[in-house]
Amino acid sequence: MHHRRGYRKLGRNPSHRRATLRNLVTNLLERERITTTVARAKELRPLAERMITLGKRDTLHSRRQAAAFLLSPAVLKKLFATLAPRFADRHGGYTRIVRAGFRRGDSAETAIVELIGSELKPKVKKEKKAKKAEPEAPQATEAPAEGEKES
Repeated sequence: MHHRRGYRKLGRNPSHRRATLRNLVTNLLERERITTTVARAKELRPLAERMITLGKRDTLHSRRQAAAFLLSPAVLKKLFATLAPRFADRHGGYTRIVRAGFRRGDSAETAIVELIGSELKPKVKKEKKAKKAEPEAPQATEAPAEGEKES
């Protein structure tokens, strides 16, 4: 059972664990989709959702709280300018965790963490353009002349 266990230690001391989670949250908000282990993903989710909630408040105090946690000013700007308005009508549940199999090196279970609304879009294949230099010649669909055999 999992009673009275507050969080996952992730095999790190407290300062290293906090730095790891800050890096993960910053990268998730920057790229909108990252791949990591399932344990890290589950620890990352509440922190990322808290940052988006701060972005939705958009007060000076919430900006300073987010700036104290995030590692990049560009990500802070993106959080308040684009991500928070995107989730303005949503009450929580801003992230999705999808299990993605096992890592090859150490067989750790991996997961994709993504923000809702940034799903993979299937690539549309472009058709090759016809060459303009060569005019199309009419194809010969006539029957073979007498004396010639069809091969």
